Amino acid sequence: MAAKVAKAGVKREDGYLYFVDKKGNISRAKMARGKKKGGSPTVVAKVGVKKEKGYLYFVDKQGDISCAKMVRGGKKKKKK
Repeated sequence: MAAKVAKAGVKREDGYLYFVDKKGNISRAKMARGKKKGGSPTVVAKVGVKKEKGYLYFVDKQGDISCAKMVRGGKKKKKK
């Protein structure tokens, strides 16, 4: 279950990938299509969210930043 962290209200445009960068801001980069290369990221909204370890931060459908607890599945490795 995701929880809303910060409201930004970013309007999305087609052909761009929106994500939360290392500084906690919303950035976007042009997506690669066919032989065309993608673009370098640009900051869309300065939010400055402090990220916690073990959580996934993303831009939701409303253009706000949300987070969800990461599920770490799989088998545990045996110690030698």
